[in-house]
Amino acid sequence: MNSPETYELVFQASAVEDDVVVVRRTERSGAGGYPVYEDDTGIVRAEISNRGEVRMLASGGHQAHHFPVLARVPGPDRAGPPPQTPSDGRTGQPAAA
Repeated sequence: MNSPETYELVFQASAVEDDVVVVRRTERSGAGGYPVYEDDTGIVRAEISNRGEVRMLASGGHQAHHFPVLARVPGPDRAGPPPQTPSDGRTGQPAAA
């Protein structure tokens, strides 16, 4: 599977602009068999499918993740996978609005 090296996870924020976290591919795979990505701190971790579906992964105890609006390949052309409905992180089904 040819997965991008980096993604931008876009989280909807209450401020004027959304929060964007850059994550990089690790050597690990998630439960779905897709690559696990993490930010430079190792705190934000996500399994991202080849269709851009995101499953947030806990990196420590007592975490309550906010789900990104989308995962996109960084760069001027934004040629990454199309935005997907965020998963609820447990069942892989779309999160309730």
